[in-house]
Amino acid sequence: MRPSAHFTLFLAFAHISSATNLVGFVQWNDVCRSCEDLGSAKVLLDSGRYSGRITRSGNFSIPDIGPGVYVLSVLSHDYTFEQFRINVSDSSSIPEVKTYVFGTPLLSPSALTLPYPIVLNPRSKNNYFKPHESFSLLGMFQNPMMMLMLLTAGMMLATPYIMKNMDPQSLEEFKNQQAKVASIQSSMEDGGFKSGLSALLTTDEKTKASTSGAKSPLSNSGSTIQQRKGGKGGKRR
Repeated sequence: MRPSAHFTLFLAFAHISSATNLVGFVQWNDVCRSCEDLGSAKVLLDSGRYSGRITRSGNFSIPDIGPGVYVLSVLSHDYTFEQFRINVSDSSSIPEVKTYVFGTPLLSPSALTLPYPIVLNPRSKNNYFKPHESFSLLGMFQNPMMMLMLLTAGMMLATPYIMKNMDPQSLEEFKNQQAKVASIQSSMEDGGFKSGLSALLTTDEKTKASTSGAKSPLSNSGSTIQQRKGGKGGKRR
């Protein structure tokens, strides 16, 4: 036998002698009562580097684990298990089991030491289906769009009663505002934003012109009264 073959056999024997079998079991509880509820599940080290299936009795065994630090997790479709940190030194010593929280440092000194063999406790059952929400009248009225629709409908119903109680001048201004908004909307629908803007400017100019026209007779009448007063004063002198 060649020296290289002897060396290969020596390395294989050294690996087997230093390898450890990791064992444990599932502690059934109210969350998961039996293997029938659990279904097919596997125990993984470092996300599948080593693995072993959970038997019908709830036991598991992962063979030939080399020295190192591993994270133990359970791959189950319906149930969630906690994770553990496993320290394996050699085959002569018992593996060290510690608590582990995902995202924390692997070699955290604050981890609690747990007994061996490993005890797996089902924590919760996975829920993949969300029940359909039933019809709720209160929830419908809490919708902002529904509230906006109700407010608009209320304004439409209240507008005729408000217009009846308005004085003629306010009613005329209200009608002018409505005509102004309608013309701007029609202009924007026909020719876009520029047409709507030009219509808005044109309407403003007409409003200013009408306002100045309404004020001019008052100013003319005021100047006429002043002229009359001045003429009377001249005659008295």
